[in-house]
Amino acid sequence: MEPGFSTWNFIVCLFIIIGLVALASRYRILDKSGVMAAVVLACVVGFLGHWSWLLVLLSFLIASHKATKWRFEEKTAMGLNESGDGHRSWTNVIANGGLPGLVVILAFLEGDWENGVWLFTASVAVAASDTFASEIGCMDKRVRMITTFKKCEPGINGGFSPNGQLAAALGAFTMGMMALVLYWLPSGHFVGDGFTYAMIAALIGWIGCQIDSLLGALLENRGFMTKGTVNAASITIGVILMYFILDLSWY
Repeated sequence: MEPGFSTWNFIVCLFIIIGLVALASRYRILDKSGVMAAVVLACVVGFLGHWSWLLVLLSFLIASHKATKWRFEEKTAMGLNESGDGHRSWTNVIANGGLPGLVVILAFLEGDWENGVWLFTASVAVAASDTFASEIGCMDKRVRMITTFKKCEPGINGGFSPNGQLAAALGAFTMGMMALVLYWLPSGHFVGDGFTYAMIAALIGWIGCQIDSLLGALLENRGFMTKGTVNAASITIGVILMYFILDLSWY
């Protein structure tokens, strides 16, 4: 199935978007504003990109929700949850999905989906890595500040832990594998090349998580950035890294 504007891609994406709305509403993954923002983002990713990219994004949404709900009561008692029931709003959708959406638009304008898929994957891998690290790592008491390596409280911006690092790697690796299985292999490409790109995207995802922690420690804790802008900035840096690794010359 060809990426971009095609009848079958449109039909498949439409069904996926309907499923997205149903899941997000049924399990309170997103609030109403979050659902609306997610639908707009899904239309961009699916209709300008490919239905498989949309499934990668949907897998991130589901996986991140599962990570959020993991030991949810304990995290709530510790004051480490963003909302009372674990849902996310439109600000979370934009912070984590804005750059992936922009990548899809650029890939569409360039007509280069072969490279665009890995830029897209790297961006989602950063978002997944950071989410997994935050939601799982906050329950590990072996937390140290990334700038000083001194012990600090769980949940503080810039803190990292052994379990958080493993979770960050898992989140990034999962997104890389999803892109490989859903888009690269069905397109008839050689598996070795796709696996290499998937691993690079996963590595960039993990690196992006470390950048997120650095920005959190240096700027967010001082009030110069918000959680959303830190997320967006780390994803942007991840996309830039992948752009140069792929040796692209878009614009």
